[in-house]
Amino acid sequence: MKQRQKGILCILIAAFCFALMNTFVRLSGDLPAVQKSFFRNLVAAGFAGFILIKNKAWYSGRKGNMKYLLCRAVFGTAGILCNFYAVDHLVLADASMLNKMSPFFAIIFSLFLLKEKPNKLQTGAVILAFAGSLLIVKPTGTGMSFLPALIGLAGGMAAGLAYTMVRVLGGRGEKGPFIVFFFSCFSCLVTLPYLIFDYHPMSHMQLLYLLLAGAAAAGGQFSITAAYCFAPAKEISVYDYSQVIFSAVLGFFLFSQMPDVLSILGYVIICAMAVLMYLYNMGKLGHGNVLGRSRRKEV
Repeated sequence: MKQRQKGILCILIAAFCFALMNTFVRLSGDLPAVQKSFFRNLVAAGFAGFILIKNKAWYSGRKGNMKYLLCRAVFGTAGILCNFYAVDHLVLADASMLNKMSPFFAIIFSLFLLKEKPNKLQTGAVILAFAGSLLIVKPTGTGMSFLPALIGLAGGMAAGLAYTMVRVLGGRGEKGPFIVFFFSCFSCLVTLPYLIFDYHPMSHMQLLYLLLAGAAAAGGQFSITAAYCFAPAKEISVYDYSQVIFSAVLGFFLFSQMPDVLSILGYVIICAMAVLMYLYNMGKLGHGNVLGRSRRKEV
């Protein structure tokens, strides 16, 4: 399997895991965003630590990598906190739409930081996929309050920059498990003081849901870290929108949510763009051979 195909597979797995995470977070009820974030990253840190020891994927020690690790951790933590804040203060669809801006930001940051210039077809596919997700989440616009919406958008931007740092670290030989472990521990340390001073008692079921959310987040974090190490954002970011489809399926079975006509149209557009990008990347459209063939180290 080629590096690009591995990246696509990993980002699809990540999308499903993050859809599960959002489902469990929703089931956990009304708790502070910082508290939810702490448990999310605590479980992820435990999983990462186990894999780190098992695979001996220690810090590479390469000069200059620490600054990128810190950037990934800082912006990743900011992205999570901003997203959870938006979820708590906005209509869920609005918050989800703002968070789906992260692949756009990843492509923009990759252009400036990694010199990965997307071509017209790739750019168009991402834009159309964004339009499809817009049909699904249907932001109300009038229901948005300015500050939470701005914070939600900032979360998407922070996540996009964090994913770009993952690409940089992957190209510099840093292993995925260590990237996830470093980020998860950093996030726990940052949120711990707030948790201590503003802890809200939880039921056993709430705790279970948060632990399951953390496990799903760990799976998503490992998968998306691997995805952006395997392939450039411009080639695989579009597949991140499959999370909307996974969320719709989970919502139907767990919350009896039936998609409307506009949502179904959005699914069709996203799937069509995913198929188009796959055919393009495989060279079926006569352009696949123009993409960069530089080999990247596996994580």
